[in-house]
Amino acid sequence: MARFPKPPEGSWTQHYPDLGTGPVSYDDSISPDFYELERAAIFKRAWLNVGRAEQLPRNGSYFTKDLKVANTSIVVVRNTQGEIKAFHNICRHRGNKLVWNDMPLEETNGFCKQFRCKYHAWRYDLDGHLTHVPQEGEFFDLDKNRYGLVPVHCELWEGFIFVNFAAEPAQSLRDFLGPMVLGLEGYPFGQMTSRWCYRSEVKANWKLYLDAFQEFYHAPVLHANQSPTKYSKAAAEAGFEAPHYRIDGPHRLVSTSGVRTWEMDADMRKPIDEICRSGLFGPWDSPDLGPLPAGVNPANCDPWGLDSFQLFPNFVILIWGQGWYLTYHYWPTSYHSHVFEGTLYFPAPRTPRERIAQELAAVTFKEFGLQDANTLEATQTMIESRAVDGFVLNDQEVLLRHLHHETAEWVDEYRRATVGD
Repeated sequence: MARFPKPPEGSWTQHYPDLGTGPVSYDDSISPDFYELERAAIFKRAWLNVGRAEQLPRNGSYFTKDLKVANTSIVVVRNTQGEIKAFHNICRHRGNKLVWNDMPLEETNGFCKQFRCKYHAWRYDLDGHLTHVPQEGEFFDLDKNRYGLVPVHCELWEGFIFVNFAAEPAQSLRDFLGPMVLGLEGYPFGQMTSRWCYRSEVKANWKLYLDAFQEFYHAPVLHANQSPTKYSKAAAEAGFEAPHYRIDGPHRLVSTSGVRTWEMDADMRKPIDEICRSGLFGPWDSPDLGPLPAGVNPANCDPWGLDSFQLFPNFVILIWGQGWYLTYHYWPTSYHSHVFEGTLYFPAPRTPRERIAQELAAVTFKEFGLQDANTLEATQTMIESRAVDGFVLNDQEVLLRHLHHETAEWVDEYRRATVGD
């Protein structure tokens, strides 16, 4: 028997009166001027996740990350003491991109004992110190101690690597994350070393894709073809509503009940799911992860489906009840385009069957993501027409209200501070 928590009295939206209940403007998703303000007010001031510690398995491991929204490329490296540091990926001599392989506009990763510029062979150690300048005597009063790599603020939390481009961040990473997100501490993220990644440019504002994964109102309709007809018809008629929403500072959470696919009638299961014992919710045979932290499944759903933690501005940690997790990143490239990255993490498979089950979950996720992305490009096209200037949202779309409200708050605060200066 499924067990669902009793929702609080009144609607979800009414618990956050500052958000209002009226139509929401999407001018923040179609204005080039507003996008430029977002870049300065948000993406150059907030903590941004750029990867996982497992991407740097040993001292000397590095990867680069190109961040058009911040007008820079960074290199993230594990130094000789095992510490993870980040630097702007620029040589101090003539401004060449320091770390790249065959194609300078592509991201890369690898291992090295030092960084060497391809242009004039200036060299830097893994702590960013300038260590060698060819023909050093020809320079005028060159003090190598003054010309190391430009550092970027870098902090780790639960193996996630965050950077901040502010001269001095307004908050530490932990203070920025706040109690709701910190409630995930102790989840075995580091055990999930089987990794699948998808990356695509979407011709829509970054917030529109975030909106798509902050509500499940669309799921029975948009994704109907991904389910057996008997199940999808019933779901479309009944609709779906998540049992728990929460807002904490700039961050949001939606937690949902689940479906034990293997307990459904045979004619309601897809044949490939049956064969591989897997599907959208992940492999049917879930691993033993031990006790989970208190922040997981806050609604006490049984069965539990997933928790989607939306970390402002552009990072999502989605924890599945079947013992795996995935992350989303939305990297703006213009006011009407962004790069979407979806990464799935599973425990290392012990058998070929476990590997196949993970692969099916990965390709199933891709199909759902493609459906969402295709819809968003249609949305972007029409909101740019400005034929409608306000859009009505229902109660279970409360997190959408919050994202656009929070974005406006950061921009307004930046405007006030800039005028004050």
